Amino acid sequence: MTTTDQASELGDVLDAVGPRLRSLRTRRGTSLTELSQTTGISVSTLSRLETGQRRPALELLLPLARAYQVTLDDLVGAPETADPRVHIRPVVHHGVAHVPLTRRVGGQLAAKVILPPVDVVTPPDLQTHEGYEWLYVLSGRLRLILGEHDVVLAEGEVAEFNCRTTPHWFGNPGPGPTELLSIFGPQGERIHVRAAPRRRQG
Repeated sequence: MTTTDQASELGDVLDAVGPRLRSLRTRRGTSLTELSQTTGISVSTLSRLETGQRRPALELLLPLARAYQVTLDDLVGAPETADPRVHIRPVVHHGVAHVPLTRRVGGQLAAKVILPPVDVVTPPDLQTHEGYEWLYVLSGRLRLILGEHDVVLAEGEVAEFNCRTTPHWFGNPGPGPTELLSIFGPQGERIHVRAAPRRRQG
């Protein structure tokens, strides 16, 4: 498959997300207002997603997948395969690749995110939504804005925050691509460390 064919296939998948979201909501008898209260996503954003006026992004798809109790693959309509091997299908939006690592319904969702470098002097408006997020930088650098705090995380560094109470934004300040692990959990659910290595006695 050529690059043009792949881009066309990805565009078709993204274009089908809106009608799929609307169908899921109407089948379950949920209003946009009720869905907004459940996900923390504004009614206007949900409406634009359903009508195709806004392309889906991971920070929108994750709370919607949890609200509908479906996997991300089900939400974007990834085709089924009879091959027993696991084929991970990344979702690419504005150059950002999201590789889902979990298929469980509900609970925490994990994804590998690959961010291209962007020259952002003034970041977009900070976002809030339902959920709790944990970010671990695998390689590269990550600029993370949490409310009034603006920090740059390096490889091996981690951050966690409440998505509903903490306005946030993150991006790649460059110079190369950034790879990170994102774990997104329901509201009130955090990453719990049950064991830690002991310090060596000198």
